[in-house]
Amino acid sequence: MKSFLVALLFCSAVVAQAQAGAAAPHPDSAKVHRLASPSVDAGDYIYISGQGPRGADGALPATFAAQARQALTNLKSVLETAGLTMDHVVYTTVYLTDMSQYAEMNRAFGEFFKKTPPARAVLGVAALPDPPIEINAVAVRNLADKRAIYPRNYKSDEPFSPGILTHDRLFVSAMPVSAMPGPNPVSGKASNDPATQVDFALDQMKSVVEAAGLKLSHMVFVNPYLTAQIPMRVMNKNYAQRFEFGNTPARATIEVTSLPNGAQIEYTGVAVRDLKQRRSVRPKNMPPSPTASPCVFAGDTLYCSAKSGFIPGPNEGTYTSTTPLQLRQTMRNQMDNLEEADMDFSQVVSAVVYLDNMADAAAFDRVYAQYFSGKLPAQTTIQQIAPADHSPDKDEQYPDLEQVSLIAVRNGHRH
Repeated sequence: MKSFLVALLFCSAVVAQAQAGAAAPHPDSAKVHRLASPSVDAGDYIYISGQGPRGADGALPATFAAQARQALTNLKSVLETAGLTMDHVVYTTVYLTDMSQYAEMNRAFGEFFKKTPPARAVLGVAALPDPPIEINAVAVRNLADKRAIYPRNYKSDEPFSPGILTHDRLFVSAMPVSAMPGPNPVSGKASNDPATQVDFALDQMKSVVEAAGLKLSHMVFVNPYLTAQIPMRVMNKNYAQRFEFGNTPARATIEVTSLPNGAQIEYTGVAVRDLKQRRSVRPKNMPPSPTASPCVFAGDTLYCSAKSGFIPGPNEGTYTSTTPLQLRQTMRNQMDNLEEADMDFSQVVSAVVYLDNMADAAAFDRVYAQYFSGKLPAQTTIQQIAPADHSPDKDEQYPDLEQVSLIAVRNGHRH
């Protein structure tokens, strides 16, 4: 372990090389994360970094409505640079620092996606690199097999599709609380019982998957998004009952400050259409899990669970006290996953970074850049909740200060 970490402490020239490898933003797009490519062409799919609310001149529009439209304009510009249009988008995540602006964001979103809107998640978070909004996306290159999926009894006029089916996979939205018959269909409100809310959200995800002719066993990646009102143990217990032990989807479980329409938990995810194209990957130092596989293949695409600076083994835990030190262990954990799949960091096309404190972004960047050469992956960085107490517990373990989830593609390198 020590020799590996020492080997990764490259000189500053390597960092400069990584920064130089990222493609310059389109002139009409907003600034993107300084250590990310605006988009990465991975063949069938294009992965787009989180786009913020500023114009090409760096100016921030005066109103939230204008800021939301600017973020969407920036997304459109990056797509056009890649030779695509907004019609090619199959999935987006919208991050808001103020969930009360959800309706205004929806109006702007509907203006840009009028034909077949993508699958979507909207999350309330504590901080963004450039608040109040950030939007990332996945786009499919070939529109021939793209179509929206609607479960039976679905009722919603919101500007997104419950699911988007492509030639080889299904992208599943976080469903509105009132969109499907639930625990209280008369009021449209979810039960106050956490376990009931978890099951309702799981049933919503299942309804989209089954409407596409698939089963939950086809899922390769799942994002449970939940607020502090949902105990993690309850979510994990009910979630594990829906999947085969040791063969669960990869997963990034993210606590957020808020969700739309008063929801306390939502699920989004990706499923593969052909089960023969699905294969889970587990390094030898990781025991089977009832809730998450380290990584799962969907054909040539590898979806990897969010990892933190957790050290596996007999004395497992998080033992370092700073974001840069924890990140080195996180990347070690992700490298174990990639190596088990006969891949490496050069094939990573997209990353989502979850920081305990956005103030640590620069320190994170300096270490993160050391793991890549040439063009960097697309990237989205958020701080999902308020910072934790950084004091160690009685066992001298520190809280997780960062997490990173990855998508890698086997066929070739980033281009």
